[in-house]
Parts: sequence; C-alpha cells; structure tokens
Amino acid sequence: MSEGHPDIPYLAVVPFVLILLGIAVLPLVAHQWWESNRNRLIFTAIITVPTVGYLLTLDPHMLLHAGEEYFSFIFLLGSLYIISGGIVLRGELKSSPFVNAGLLAAGSVLASIIGTTGASMLLIRPYLRANRVREYTRHLPIFFIFTVSNAGGLLTPLGDPPLFLGFLRGVPFTWTLKLAPEWLFVNGLIILIFFVLDYRIFSNAGAEPEYERKKLSLAGAHNFLFLAGVVASAGLLPLGWRELGMGVATVLSLVTTKKSLKEENGFTYHPIEEVAILFAGIFITMQPALGLLGLHGPEMGLSSPTAFYWITGVLSSFLDNAPTYVTFFTVAQSVGGENLVAATGVPEAILVAISLAAVFMGANTYIGNGPNFMVKSICDEAGFTTPSFFGYMVWSVGILGPIWFLVSIIFL
Repeated sequence: MSEGHPDIPYLAVVPFVLILLGIAVLPLVAHQWWESNRNRLIFTAIITVPTVGYLLTLDPHMLLHAGEEYFSFIFLLGSLYIISGGIVLRGELKSSPFVNAGLLAAGSVLASIIGTTGASMLLIRPYLRANRVREYTRHLPIFFIFTVSNAGGLLTPLGDPPLFLGFLRGVPFTWTLKLAPEWLFVNGLIILIFFVLDYRIFSNAGAEPEYERKKLSLAGAHNFLFLAGVVASAGLLPLGWRELGMGVATVLSLVTTKKSLKEENGFTYHPIEEVAILFAGIFITMQPALGLLGLHGPEMGLSSPTAFYWITGVLSSFLDNAPTYVTFFTVAQSVGGENLVAATGVPEAILVAISLAAVFMGANTYIGNGPNFMVKSICDEAGFTTPSFFGYMVWSVGILGPIWFLVSIIFL
C-alpha cells in the first residue's frame, strides 16, 4: 500500500504521464515504429531510468515495492497467456446468432477464470472461423471485445489486471465474487443486444453458401490442469511461493505441449513481451504519483462512489485501466469511513465503483485494455473488417454508454 511522501515534487509525476500518453498516442501516430518491442523498450527505458535514480535517492523502499508488485503481476499474466496458448479449439461451428451469442457467453465466463487475454486468444479464432463466409461481420469483433476481452473478467483477480493489482494491495481473493450481479447484468445485456442485432443481420443476409465444416475437437486440454495450478497458486500462496507455483505450472505446460499446437494457435511471445516492457515502466513511474495521491488525495474532492466510478471509467477508456485503477484505489484510501475492505483502507462502496469502472470501461476504446488491440489485429489479419479508433468509439459510446449509466443508477 502506498503512503504519502512529503518530499515528492509534482514534477516527479511527469514520467508517469509521459508513459501513459505514449501508450495512448504512439500506436495512432507512429504505428509501425511502435509495433517493435525493441522501440517500446527504448521508449520505456528513456522515461523510466531517471525515475529509478530519483526513487533510489528518495526512498528505495518505494522502488522495492514497485518491483514486488510488478513481479507478481507479470508472473500471473505471463502464466495465463503462455498456458492458454497451448489449448487449441479446432473445427468450425455453424454460423448462427445462437452460436455466436453462446461463444460470447462462454468467453465471458472463461475471462474470469483464465483472464481476458487468455480467453480472447483461445476463442477469437474459432469465433472468426464460424463466421468466415458471412458478408457483413463488422459488429462481430466489436462485441467480442466488449464481453470476452473486458466485461467478462470482473469476477476474480485473475480476470483483469486491475483486479489483480487490487488483490496485491490487500483485497481478498474472493471479494470480487460479490460483483456477480453486476457481471451478469452487463454481460447479459450486451449479449442480448448482440443477439438481436446479429439475428436481424443474419436474417436479412439470405442463405449462406454450403461447405464442409471440420468437426470440433480440443487439443492440449491437459493445459487446463496447469491453469488450475495458476489459479490455486494466485489465491492460496504468499509472495514468492505464489510466483514459484505459477512458474512451475508454466514450465510443465511448455514441456508437455507440442510446439505445433502453439503454432496452430498463432501463438507468439510478442504480446506478453509488450506488456512486460510497458508495465515495467508504469509500475516504476507511478510510484511518485501514488505517493502524492496518498498525501493530497483528500484535496481532490472525491468522496462518493458515483464520482469515483465515472472518473475511473473515463480515464480507463483512454489510459490503461490497470494504472488508472491503482491511482484511484490510492485516492480512495484517503477517504476513510466505515465498512472498509479488509486491510486496504478503502470503503467497500467505493471499491465496487472503482472495480466496475476499470474493468467495464476498458472496453470503450481500443487502448483501454490490453486484449482489445490484440483482437483487432487478429481480426484484421483474418480478413474481417474492423472499425477505426474513432469508428469503434461510435459503437462503444452508442451501445455501452447507456449501460454504464444504468450500472451507476442501479448498483451505485
């Protein structure tokens, strides 16, 4: 847990702001340059190294704390990503609104078990194969991102990076299960809207050309045992042993999974390398910002769950939702009051608001959550049309905006 530090100047927050702006802007203005992890590493190092030196002189414990959180964070994401990459769902389902809605529902459940990244990588290709002969498919990737890549990950700390950071900061592992009504309401409503839209498009399209579909089969299913080992390690073991358990499960997966399965899945280490590079910079540069928030949080005037919900959600849309969650988690610790969650010092109503906003509203843009751009890239490569950055926002604002408003009215 970060505490205020009276010696931190406001200028120390500049690297954190630059990191977040880089993540948001560079994919749009320098896409080809940004696609190289080597260039991401150069960018991150240039901005981060001065903060490392500053923290070593100010308070080495802040740097140590950042390292511990980053260590746990990247072990979890890496384990889930690598192990799920060895599970291949072969064959093709018959394209229909019922099948598509069923895949989104299944993916929403899986997202809370193996993470939004793992569930997205496991299901996006079967989802696309089922619809490859359809003429109009623009809406398919969009709703997949809404549900599987974002809203589905609300129920456990494994589901979405913000929630795991909350777990590392003292939120009980099973606390997020309390958010099941919100999870069911949002995912159910989005999938219902999708089904109505897909049914109309499907009905108006006429008969699809007949072709022979390969039967469904699952390869690499033994990796579900290793995923269970990661879940058990994350929820039951302390720091150090937790990461050891995840590492052992990952190594066993790599040793026992045929290389051809990962190739068939289109698996590469590029996405997890990107996350590792960028979040190393984020975890370090956000320490001064968290220190200042711990000291001056009460001066921001945030006190109601609704206020925390909207500011966390709006910023999670355009910045990465994980550091946004941590930022307002720290602010919430200064609010005080009754019904605090365990040892976090955060009132439960406010923690609910921050959790809902960070997970749900990461779906508002392509840059709100890690899997969003990954799914877009896979869809583009497979020949499916996806909207531009602002075109996607037309969909998200029109469909998700009213849902987020209903969440604030009904649950907050």
